This record gives sequence, C-alpha cells and structure tokens, in this order.
Amino acid sequence: MSNPLERDPIESLADLVEDSSSRSVDRAPSALKSRIYSTLVRKQQTQGPLAPLPQTKAAGYELCVFEDLVQIAPVGEHLQSFNCCSVCHARVVAERFEEPPIWWPGCPYVRFQKG
Repeated sequence: MSNPLERDPIESLADLVEDSSSRSVDRAPSALKSRIYSTLVRKQQTQGPLAPLPQTKAAGYELCVFEDLVQIAPVGEHLQSFNCCSVCHARVVAERFEEPPIWWPGCPYVRFQKG
C-alpha cells in the first residue's frame, strides 16, 4: 500500500465516492429543504431585487400559478421581482410538514417532496 500523503487527492476523493455508492443514501427531509430554500431566497433578496418574473420564465424556469398571475398582471417592476413564496401558504405548510397538501406545477416546495 502506498503512502496516503503521496496519493493524488482527486484519486482519494474518487475512492471515497466509489465506496459510498454501494451504501443507501438518506435524503434530507422535504421540510428541511423547504426551510433552506426559503432562507436562501431571503438572503438573496438582501443583495438586491430578484430577477423579474418575465425574465425568469424566459430563462426556462417554470413559474408557479401565483407567479404566472403576477407576471401577466399590469403591475410595476417592483411586483414583477417580488418573491410570491414569501406570502404563499404552500411555503408555510411545506416548512412544517413532510408531505404537505400542495400539488400545483412550478411550486419549488412541491419539487422538494419528490426527492
């Protein structure tokens, strides 16, 4: 066996990944993912406004039903960059329950339940 200090660090990392691939992987709970996502978006908002909804949709991201409504409404730029999730009941429920009763397309909190 060679000296571990002489091994390439990338090879050592690859060995760890190969060793762990045979183990079952526990996934983070969806409620935890939801809280982390909410925190990251709030943190991002402190750095400046979020991308406007039309720009987000044009970039290929799916909007939730509420964001779709705001996007087509005749509102100003400020509301087009508003984080609808901050006032949505789906966020509140998803942060507290593992299988919240939310299902609409485009909701990031629904995606967290799927894996």
